[in-house]
Amino acid sequence: MSLRRGELYRVFKPGGDPKQYRIFAIVSRQALVDSRFSTVVCAPIFTSGEGLSTQLSIGPNEGRKHTSWIMCENLVSMRKSELANYVGSLARSKLAELDRALKMALDLS
Repeated sequence: MSLRRGELYRVFKPGGDPKQYRIFAIVSRQALVDSRFSTVVCAPIFTSGEGLSTQLSIGPNEGRKHTSWIMCENLVSMRKSELANYVGSLARSKLAELDRALKMALDLS
């Protein structure tokens, strides 16, 4: 399995989530994604957001049917094996926006 930072995956019954499935974006650095670790850090995607600096708007260009929001203030560790149902990926410009949202969420300069 070849995962990439910025890819989106549909996960069936993610732990503690009331929904049957949720889409997650891989936010770990690529070196960790490529490593032997069994988990990566992901951000959940919701259909509604508030446009906060910690949230990234995505849509059809990223494989979504409608506008959705990557929630960088709600990061989770996911097993790589759970990331099997590919949905889409972020363009380079969206990855730069993701980096800014993560910096805000983690209070990094």
